[in-house]
Amino acid sequence: MWVVVGLGNPGRRYAETRHNVGFLFVKRVAEDWEARLRKPRFLAKTGEVRRHGERVVLALPQTFMNESGQAVQALRCGIPVDPANIVVVFDDVDIPLGEIRIRPDGGPGTHKGMASIVGALGSTGFPRIRVGIGPTPEGADIVRFVLTPFRRDERAVLEDCLGRAEAALDLILAGHIDKAMNDFN
Repeated sequence: MWVVVGLGNPGRRYAETRHNVGFLFVKRVAEDWEARLRKPRFLAKTGEVRRHGERVVLALPQTFMNESGQAVQALRCGIPVDPANIVVVFDDVDIPLGEIRIRPDGGPGTHKGMASIVGALGSTGFPRIRVGIGPTPEGADIVRFVLTPFRRDERAVLEDCLGRAEAALDLILAGHIDKAMNDFN
């Protein structure tokens, strides 16, 4: 069993912003894999599919980004899953737009949503897919930058990136995280 959590902020105001890349990713995967994301349960909108013979729960936390750990903990209590089988997908300003980084574990860095999840789980031992949204323009306020929508010229780059992230996720769910890292990092 796997849980795939896309980080973002709920609500229309944030829907197309850089900080909602995790939401955009999970919505894309849900559509491609024909999973219907339903009303919130366990503090998240969820949908289920079978992939590689495993049950996979796709989740969009309905808490704000900095409180994502509350939703992940509620999911873990409601759907008993080992933290090692929770894949978190989130934005990273330190990675250029169009690039992804896959890791099997590690600290949260400066990402407050990830810090919340690490704190709630009491573990850094879960895979993650970091989706590049950077760099922050020189002199720009980072908070303001992550809450801006992608420009029209960036959308094609983002779509290609999310497609590669989806292929990487499929490898992770099949038990091949090393191959995903080799192929996509």
